[in-house]
Amino acid sequence: MISMNQASARLISESFYLFCIMLFLSICVFPQQPDDEVIRVDSSIVVVNAVVTDKSGRPINGLKKSDFELYVDRNLRDITSFSTEETPFAAVILIDASGSMEERIRIARAAAIRFLQGIRDEDVVAICSFDSKVNLLQDFSNSRDIDEVIFDLKAEGMTVLNDAIFRASAMLAARPEKRRAIIILSDGADTFSKISADKALSAALGVNAIIYTIDMSSPQANPRERMESQAALRRFAERSGGRFITTPGGFALQQAFKEIVSELGSQYTIVFHPSESKDEGGWHSIEVRVKREGAKVRAREGYISPVKNSRKSSR
Repeated sequence: MISMNQASARLISESFYLFCIMLFLSICVFPQQPDDEVIRVDSSIVVVNAVVTDKSGRPINGLKKSDFELYVDRNLRDITSFSTEETPFAAVILIDASGSMEERIRIARAAAIRFLQGIRDEDVVAICSFDSKVNLLQDFSNSRDIDEVIFDLKAEGMTVLNDAIFRASAMLAARPEKRRAIIILSDGADTFSKISADKALSAALGVNAIIYTIDMSSPQANPRERMESQAALRRFAERSGGRFITTPGGFALQQAFKEIVSELGSQYTIVFHPSESKDEGGWHSIEVRVKREGAKVRAREGYISPVKNSRKSSR
């Protein structure tokens, strides 16, 4: 017969064992970036990659530095450097594999394949999936083939969209390419990120990445929830100078990807030195104007001033 002391000792031992297992799983299965994690960037300059089109949406090429005006917080600023050369780009495709994507994971995978088919020999692309964690599926490569592991994706778990954007920004920070982009295939409903949406956006802007978002939400979804999800995706795209694409498939998506590849390789790059700001960590608006009638400019909408003498400093 087991004594009361032995029974209590066994219960404590089993409880401790169960606690260790749960702790291990929480670390391995749900790894998340702490909110004070920092991506180191050069805060002495701000890079603005601009796309200029006519009224019909066709790119306008051949513009010079004198054709542009740069406004920061509505004040005209000097352009430190200007370039127009066609150059390779690095991009990270983020595929939402959370439970809410169960009916559309196949469409998202097909969209990633279409994007890879349009890249040039000098461009490089990496692919990550995200659910309750962020997973690297395919490292940077100029290959137009997709890794077999992507075909094994299953929709499950929560949604760490913000964490995924932060992780993609960190990956791009280590790349030598001047042009950088994050392509998001998601229904937009973040439910589990440790990183805030503002910090995720700040990380992307800090590494000069343009965010393109493709709305994968179901037409049958709750109208209010779908509108909120689309608003989150639209904000990431517009603030970074990218595009929000509402259609998840068909010819329209193929054409959109073709245009994305084209504009990433041939943008106007404007660089300026930000002024000293007492508003550390504050948002500063950016507006790029072109002295040509009918011209439309798409560029990042602003930057976040660096926080000095703090681990949380990032532009």
